[in-house]
Amino acid sequence: MTTSHRRSQEPIAVHEDPYDDDDDDSGQDHGHLHHQDQDQDQDHHQEAETYDNEATEDATDNMEESRGPLEESGATISDDDEEEQQPVEDVVQDDIERFEASFKNITKRYRLINRIGEGTFSTVYKAEDLLYDEYRNDWDHDADKENRQGHTVAKSTSVPRQKPRYVAIKKIYVTSSPQRILNELELLHDLRDSENVCPLITAFRDTDQVIAVLPYFQHKDFRDYYRDMSFADMRIYFHSLFTALKSVHECAIIHRDIKPTNFLYSPTLQRGVLVDFGLAEREGTDHLPCACEWDAVKHQHKVEHSVYATSRAQARAAGQPAAKLSYPKDDNRHSRRANRAGTRGFRAPEVLLKCTAQTCVIDVWSAGIVLLTFLTKRFPFFHSADDIDAFIELCSIFGRKKMKENALLHGQILHTNIPTISENGHSWEKIIMWCTGRRKKETAAQLTDDEHDAIDFMVGCLELDPAKRMTAAEALEHPWLRLESDDMDTNGSDDLAVEA
Repeated sequence: MTTSHRRSQEPIAVHEDPYDDDDDDSGQDHGHLHHQDQDQDQDHHQEAETYDNEATEDATDNMEESRGPLEESGATISDDDEEEQQPVEDVVQDDIERFEASFKNITKRYRLINRIGEGTFSTVYKAEDLLYDEYRNDWDHDADKENRQGHTVAKSTSVPRQKPRYVAIKKIYVTSSPQRILNELELLHDLRDSENVCPLITAFRDTDQVIAVLPYFQHKDFRDYYRDMSFADMRIYFHSLFTALKSVHECAIIHRDIKPTNFLYSPTLQRGVLVDFGLAEREGTDHLPCACEWDAVKHQHKVEHSVYATSRAQARAAGQPAAKLSYPKDDNRHSRRANRAGTRGFRAPEVLLKCTAQTCVIDVWSAGIVLLTFLTKRFPFFHSADDIDAFIELCSIFGRKKMKENALLHGQILHTNIPTISENGHSWEKIIMWCTGRRKKETAAQLTDDEHDAIDFMVGCLELDPAKRMTAAEALEHPWLRLESDDMDTNGSDDLAVEA
């Protein structure tokens, strides 16, 4: 009987590949990663402006922008067992060959099959684990299930397995900073026992290249099912997603990039896993005080004694019209800096407003946008070019009044002269009817009970005030998801297994 080595529970470390027989270039440097500055995103002036009570906001702060859903690689895995027999495009095959040639000894460990995803910071490949039998694979729930069912699995014996074991190899681009790479791997390691979260198997480094090895999960492209998914299946989808978010948030980790392409879901198996923690961070990282943390008394005092409120009060007392708003031509005040990482269209309003006290509920907002996509059958629902456009889109829905209150909550003043932004906005019922082509004569009362229940859940996710927004744990207790809780207890998260 051969000895099986444990590799999934070791302390996290990105290590050199020790699997080296004839190392002619052993003297080359394996100890450095190249560092480049993070992406910079500059807001530009439009008709809608958001102003800080104490300092005008410039967009000089760093923002890491995840590639939008329409820009994601279309090479997502189909929900069938014949994917390996499908022809590989020549350009993909060339990419695989370059990767194999540049990363020493990878072909001794893995057989690369296809490129299954491509994003802003990494490329993901499907591969067969050639050394699967030599390790203890605690991450492989399918193998555990086969053991429970009495099947022979070559995990700790030399008996050759009948079924190849697949993994996903994530090649992280060298343009990523070493700190970003280490952060992602550490978070994945900490989440290794979390429900519905894709765990880290191991990681390797060769000179300036780093790869993370993850379980391969068979799933279906979101665009193939979001228009036709039933409400019963929709509840299972979101129960799985919020189970993952609850696990992540219990570890005080913010994912920051919740969107359909980062939640790999199989409608056939009715299970999914949360992936891509490249932008994730621990809650409280770079935390600075924000007006949204003030109590009601302090907030009211600050508002009443702001320059904006004082000047308007003085004008009213003198019986004169309030002075027209003016802006400094050369403003040398410091800009507000905050983490704005994420994908456009899925970021919470406090992210757009540069709140410096962001919490895990920004992920709940993003999940609410995913539900909005299901209900309106529009993907992506929001498609802004920059942060100002994104904020205008929210103003168009919630209305000028609510968005002014939301801006004020974070110490900002919103002023806009865009005529198409109404004072009170539009109801979600009306928006869903518009997007699904209902007749103008129809009223919100003609929506189905399933739609009303889903909207009630979505409203809790898309609460503008982060302090009043549902948490992931509260979402799982909502009646809309509790309808499926009994089924999920017997056929859902507890039996979750990655396809290998």
